[in-house]
Amino acid sequence: MYLTTRRRPGPARWLAPILVGCVAGTALQLMQPALWHWFAYAVALLAGAGLAWQLLASGLTGARYRTAMALAVALVMFAQVGLRAAAFQSGALAPELQGRDLQLTAVVAAMPQASAAGLRLQLEVELASADGVAVRLPPRILVSWYGARPGTDAGAGDLTDPIPEIHAGERWHMTVRLKQPHGNSNPHGFDYELWLWEHDLQATGYVRTGAGQAVPRHLGQTWRHPVELARQSVRRRIDTHLPQSPAAGWISALVTGDQNAIDRADWDVFRATGVAHLMSISGLHVTMFAWMAGLLGAALWRRSPRLCLRLAAPHAALIGAVTLATAYALFSGWGVPAQRTIWMLATVCLLRLSGRSWPWPVVLLLAGAVVLAIDPWALLQAGFWLSFVAVGVLFASDAREEDGAPRSIAVRLRAMLREQWIMTLALTPLVLLLFGQVSLVGFVANLLAIPWVTLLVTPLAMAGALIAPAWDLAAWAIAVLAWYLQLLAQLPFATVSVAMAPWWLGAAAVAGAVLLVMPLPMSLRVGGAALMLPVLLWQSPRPAPGQFELLAADIGQGNAVLVRTENHALLYDAGPRFGRDSDAGHRVLLPLLRALGVELDLLVLSHRDSDHVGGAQSVLAMQGRAGLLSSIEPEHPLWAVRPGRRCEAGQSWRWDGVDFVVLHPRAQDYLVQTKSNALSCVLRINAVDIGGSVGASALLTGDIESAQEQRLLADGANLQADLLLVPHHGSKTSSSAPWLDKVQPRMAWVQSGYRNRFGHPAPVVAARYAERGIPLMASPECGAMRWQSWAPQTSQCERSENIRYWHHVATPISRF
Repeated sequence: MYLTTRRRPGPARWLAPILVGCVAGTALQLMQPALWHWFAYAVALLAGAGLAWQLLASGLTGARYRTAMALAVALVMFAQVGLRAAAFQSGALAPELQGRDLQLTAVVAAMPQASAAGLRLQLEVELASADGVAVRLPPRILVSWYGARPGTDAGAGDLTDPIPEIHAGERWHMTVRLKQPHGNSNPHGFDYELWLWEHDLQATGYVRTGAGQAVPRHLGQTWRHPVELARQSVRRRIDTHLPQSPAAGWISALVTGDQNAIDRADWDVFRATGVAHLMSISGLHVTMFAWMAGLLGAALWRRSPRLCLRLAAPHAALIGAVTLATAYALFSGWGVPAQRTIWMLATVCLLRLSGRSWPWPVVLLLAGAVVLAIDPWALLQAGFWLSFVAVGVLFASDAREEDGAPRSIAVRLRAMLREQWIMTLALTPLVLLLFGQVSLVGFVANLLAIPWVTLLVTPLAMAGALIAPAWDLAAWAIAVLAWYLQLLAQLPFATVSVAMAPWWLGAAAVAGAVLLVMPLPMSLRVGGAALMLPVLLWQSPRPAPGQFELLAADIGQGNAVLVRTENHALLYDAGPRFGRDSDAGHRVLLPLLRALGVELDLLVLSHRDSDHVGGAQSVLAMQGRAGLLSSIEPEHPLWAVRPGRRCEAGQSWRWDGVDFVVLHPRAQDYLVQTKSNALSCVLRINAVDIGGSVGASALLTGDIESAQEQRLLADGANLQADLLLVPHHGSKTSSSAPWLDKVQPRMAWVQSGYRNRFGHPAPVVAARYAERGIPLMASPECGAMRWQSWAPQTSQCERSENIRYWHHVATPISRF
């Protein structure tokens, strides 16, 4: 039944412009590249509040009043979000404290998160000092403690030191090294710095436990975070009850919100089948929990006539549902999606309790305004848009029955199928816009997965916290679902990927999807389908014949450069491996290729070092037609993944009027060289215009060092290039003066990690480039770097082109 009535249109009419102003003002503030001084926001807040008061006192009505009120509220929201951001930013880590040993006393503020290399801890800082002098640190920080976790075998190399058992709420004294929040910045990539901002984390770092360092000391349990401690206890009980079971990770995610417990392979299946939303504490879980709690609460309340006289059973059920759903959201980690759902449920509950019945667009706007008033940065989260568009589509499509008559099972089944189909169709353009990929089997997968997880797996998983054998039943149910999802994920047409279109095309497609599913005349619905086509057919702009472009991905310490011509694409190196289940290929490169709609023709791996080949296996697994060209040894396991060719000087080919030439290594180098850097594949790329004349060029060098540079000079190779990928990330063993004098680049790129432990690029190397007037651009300051052969004098930085005030601005040539 619609949430509409014609008896009380007044409140909805005056409330609508206020709600529109709330959303618009928040969105405008989030677009700011830098924050103003707090005084400017204070003035704007007073001005907006004064204007709103004048309008309320004037008694005006009509379109002008509504427009003016919307602008006044937008100004108030803009100012208050800016004030909150400025206040939060004032507690940031001082730049001079980066990279120093800091002694601190802190409380573990959240359940520790396990990783392949150790633990990640969120700490509330109480006291801190540097060299015996008290210093101010951000109130909340994120640190990694590297070593063997309790209950696991000691790792290899320098990760053999065991980590003691750590519990939420404990106070510890330890030595840490911190840095300001800094994440990778790539086109359409995950905004890690926004994630840290949303979680109130203003510094990241690691615990110092090496030789000569004071051993971290446990100072006792404070009991300040009892919910987090309870979550940790339940997670430990799950792991103990289901040792070595794949289902343990699923159950931990559903009960405690610990999504890290799920293996990466399982997440890949979830994404391929469109059920990833079920494996996190999402709005669906919280809403279903509230629904079940409401049904049970109403049934129990009706058993007491005295209680019913004090408060009607429907009202008691609403209050109980929201209360218990809030408790569930708190226990599961109080994640942003769960918070958002709680605020929405509370808003609708208050409306129902007050007896108000407003049009559904106003109810939806009101819920959105409440969420944004509490968490303005939720507006930038994909889940926010998916949730609100989904609810809006269900309202707009009149998916619910309008009479209150009991419905048969067949009618309910048809309604469920209709709602699922409407949701799938309407959300497809939004999913493509946000992720560049959509599951074609998602409709079939969710028909079983949604009721199976929400009505069977999740209740059993939660019941196990009280009755442990319930976890065995949950594991059985998970095994059945996993088999079903694996079957669907293996289908060749399981997913489709398209290049990510501009936001305005995406917005038009979402509007078209809404029109398509609404009960409207067929002509309008066909028009809606036409609005969806541009997103489905969008192609990322490609270079003209004879031209090429380079995109150096921001992957931390390592190399990964995408080269595109009119109809071909090459990836030079595949970045580092971050951990046992994480690498640059899976985390950065594959999403980037998918967003750009790129299919690789060739993967060139310069040499075997892990910061160049760490992501190669992930890339090759998803890029089936890509060839492989590399200097890695014959027994390297990558040759088993994709047979290819060994790179040798003299190899050349032409794509779309662009020449590619391998300059190094020579065939005899493989017989005498044992150092992997010395065998780096050096690739020169030349644009050739229609008339046949040579255009701009680029030189990709891997990790060659001075000896290889001198050999190339002696061989008389054509080394001149407009763009140079700096050899060995700017190591002091490379970029010799004669080499730079021969290459004479217009600009040079350094791909390195922020404050990396190698000190790349070395100051002496940076000085050589500066002496020759060669602009040196580094990924920590620039993010992903883009260069085009038809504009060789310029290069674009992703970080500066899409800067927001929560993004870290690194000082030039930063080193750890």
